[in-house]
Amino acid sequence: MEKIRDALRAAADLQYRDFQSRLVPTIPAETMIGVRTPRLREIAKSAARDEKTAGVFLRELPHAYFEENLIHFFVVAEMKDFDACVAEVERFLPYVDCWPVCDQASPKSFRKNHARLLPHIKQWISSAHVYTSRYGMRILMNEFLDEDFSKEFPEIVAERMDAKGADEDYYLKMMASWYFATALAKQWDAAVPFIEKHRLEPWTHNKAIQKALESFRVTEAHKEYLRSLKTNRQSGD
Repeated sequence: MEKIRDALRAAADLQYRDFQSRLVPTIPAETMIGVRTPRLREIAKSAARDEKTAGVFLRELPHAYFEENLIHFFVVAEMKDFDACVAEVERFLPYVDCWPVCDQASPKSFRKNHARLLPHIKQWISSAHVYTSRYGMRILMNEFLDEDFSKEFPEIVAERMDAKGADEDYYLKMMASWYFATALAKQWDAAVPFIEKHRLEPWTHNKAIQKALESFRVTEAHKEYLRSLKTNRQSGD
């Protein structure tokens, strides 16, 4: 731990820390050291190559610093054994407390194990813990919007956002809107009915449309149609 913290302190950039703390208001600024992502990935790769160092670091939960949480997920993402990787992901998710940590790591072992991964994703999305649910949605977006796509997948996200209290959290609503905007770009026919039928609460609905309008992967004809589907409803209507 001290070896990793020494490396973090040596790479600290106070101006970057102040900038980043404004982007992540959900955690105390004093838990940030101010290390840029490329350097964090270097530190994580070095730790991952040393099994003893990696093992000790992964067991040290909760971590004291934001950057340690990022390194934790980067180390886990390097794990080649799928079962071991999932076990470490599930052990760590309860400690995830902000969107940058949640959104950084996409484990390499997930890509070749979609059939085994899917039950875990469904469980994560159903979690009451915001960042566990957000993580599940992001992995579903990253891994299952191409050749392994199924029409049931957008339904999983929509149903989670129908859950009591789900529409109250900004970071979960933002992830759901990001998922549907990407689905509109990659799986238009399956995704657009969720917009047409207003399956999402109003803020998420409009944000998904906004993100799709900003995407170069959505055709101009589809963008024009999406503009007509914006809603003036309020949450709870």
